Amino acid sequence: MYNMGEPRIKIVAMPKDTNPSGNIFGGWIMSQIDIAGSLAARDLNIHRVVTVAVNSMEFREAVKVGDILSCYAKILKVGKTSITTQIEVNAERSSEGTRRCLHVTSAIITYVNVNEAGEKEAIPYTQNELLALEINQSIPS
Repeated sequence: MYNMGEPRIKIVAMPKDTNPSGNIFGGWIMSQIDIAGSLAARDLNIHRVVTVAVNSMEFREAVKVGDILSCYAKILKVGKTSITTQIEVNAERSSEGTRRCLHVTSAIITYVNVNEAGEKEAIPYTQNELLALEINQSIPS
């Protein structure tokens, strides 16, 4: 995806992940999205995050068995204890000797940084880290 770097996850959609209509189950795609977003959150060198909100999610195209999903993710915003990420999912589909790349899903997910006891913990970061990750945000005073 444009301006998203390398995929956080690449995975093949398998028959075991289908819904009764024969398409890949949306919950399976949501799981891959959640993992990709949490991997992006770890760019700030934090140990553990938990999902607190699915701010938005849009399924644009059905995913088929055999599609190769690429999940791209980046940090959009950093709060005192939370990180909001953008996730974009493409499917590479081969059919009759041709390959197509389809944009299948978009999501915005918020995670909270927690310690080993599961309590919220402040995210330590510097302005330089935000610049390196291309996060346009100033550190709160």
